[in-house]
Amino acid sequence: METEDGPVGDLVALGLARYEARVYLALVRRESYTAAEVAREADVPRQRVYDVLDALVRRRLATTRPGRVATFSAVAPELAVARLMAHQRETLERLDRMSSALTSALLPVWTEGRTQTVPMDYVEILRDPKSIAEAFADIQAQARHELLSFCKPPFVSSPTNATGIKVVRRMRRSGGTVRAIYTNEALDDREVLENVRRFGAAGEESRFAAELPLKLVVADASLVLCDMPDPVAGTDATTALYIEHPALAACLRMAFLTVWESARSAATDPA
Repeated sequence: METEDGPVGDLVALGLARYEARVYLALVRRESYTAAEVAREADVPRQRVYDVLDALVRRRLATTRPGRVATFSAVAPELAVARLMAHQRETLERLDRMSSALTSALLPVWTEGRTQTVPMDYVEILRDPKSIAEAFADIQAQARHELLSFCKPPFVSSPTNATGIKVVRRMRRSGGTVRAIYTNEALDDREVLENVRRFGAAGEESRFAAELPLKLVVADASLVLCDMPDPVAGTDATTALYIEHPALAACLRMAFLTVWESARSAATDPA
């Protein structure tokens, strides 16, 4: 199927995954398709098209007609776009509320920090990738009850991250919680998706979001590791902050849980 980058890109900007956008654009071309037909028309792998169609039906962008061979139809474009826009508005409103709460929580910490006359020995600034990887391993090792992560590429640890798997198993055995939110890009990256499944088998709870503001790890509501991409030095330059500050960690934990509530669970995700 030949599709212009414009409509696909616009649908992705409105919140659809690329496969979902391509399948929807194929569906609008005629009254109905079988799954096999739309896979060919949209140039989507046959093994993925059923999950993609289910996702479009769940989002009320397509309908299904049961039968000996089920068929699928697109809802009217104006209705589909209106529903995508409504979802985007809800997301923005949720982020606005989270931003207000985050500002309120951080302002006292920032104000108190203006009066400090001693170095902030609870903040460690890291710029070397090796040091950042070591800090990531350290915060995992120190976690005892809860480990929360925003996961987005590029990753500092090895793809297999055997150490991380052991941490998840240790925490789950002791009744701890391990949660991670990945970007939707993970669903189209075989290596990352396999790693998500391995961590899930070890006991990690995972969800997926369209985008994440930064990479973040919060351990036991007291330790924080986050990246701060440098807007001046370029996209490849990153400064990481390793912070031991319960108030800030509690605030970022609240931010994580807000995103967690709106993210899609692995059980319902197209992958």
